[in-house]
Amino acid sequence: MSEQPAGGTPAAEYRIEDLAHLSGATVRTIRAYQDRGLLPRPERRGRANVYGDAHLARLRQIADLLDRGYTLASIKELLEAWDTGRGLGGVLGLVAEVNGPWTDEQADRVTRAELDAAFGGTPDQRAVEEAVALGVLERVPGRDDEFLVPSPQELAVAVELYGAGVPLLAIAEHLRELRTHVEHIAHRFLEFTTEHVFARYLGHLPPKDADAAEAAALVRRLRPLAQQTVDAELARAMRLLATRHLQQHLAPGGPPEREDEARSVVLPAATVRAVDRLVGTAAAPAFIAAAAEREVQARTMDALTARSRTSQKSPEEEGSP
Repeated sequence: MSEQPAGGTPAAEYRIEDLAHLSGATVRTIRAYQDRGLLPRPERRGRANVYGDAHLARLRQIADLLDRGYTLASIKELLEAWDTGRGLGGVLGLVAEVNGPWTDEQADRVTRAELDAAFGGTPDQRAVEEAVALGVLERVPGRDDEFLVPSPQELAVAVELYGAGVPLLAIAEHLRELRTHVEHIAHRFLEFTTEHVFARYLGHLPPKDADAAEAAALVRRLRPLAQQTVDAELARAMRLLATRHLQQHLAPGGPPEREDEARSVVLPAATVRAVDRLVGTAAAPAFIAAAAEREVQARTMDALTARSRTSQKSPEEEGSP
């Protein structure tokens, strides 16, 4: 069922089942792509549908774009641009730049025995499951005794904290809380740079190759800025707060308790996350302070009301049971 093209090499031809096997898509998915205009119709030969290498290449393009986070609607626009000669080179280069590594850190592997030894020598399956759920560890298919470590630095921090006396589950809860704040910072940085830098490149889809290439170059330039800013601000905050914290705890009699001095109050992590979701991380401290102030005022009003009622009682009422 092969034709002989001018070059002498037979053109590949596939039944839909063969195409599904080679592409990794299901027969149903291939037909759905055809109905949505994402995949060209096959050639009809008598009662058979014949697919070629162009169909296989298109299915692989679609799968790649889906893996990069594109929707089917946006994929259709991109493929139409490709078909009309505008190309996808610039867009795919920009996507590759954004999806590239945001750190120079290299992933590592660790065995279960090494992991247990690093954390006191006693196996703790619950802690391992927590680490896998958080992505600190990733299971290696077919290897129950080995894990991939995406960030060896993060695992090393956990080892040091555990060695200093912090329980493993407390470390996991701390990481969850930290991620909430860091993801908010990342989200705001992306919004900020999109508004002031990338909006001019992304105002039309798909962007021209020249615009996409320029945006990719900017991503390379701006990539380290978020981490540099966070590092600098974290160092400033730690220098300020750690000094104040140490002074308070080294003061005679312990931390000061004067009424006119602000004091830190530890809230459950679940409460902090709930407030973050409700009003956002930036507004959370003010919200918590306002809620506490309102509660104090409400209780003050209750006390004043009760006192007023008591003072207004007649002598007969005060003597009655």
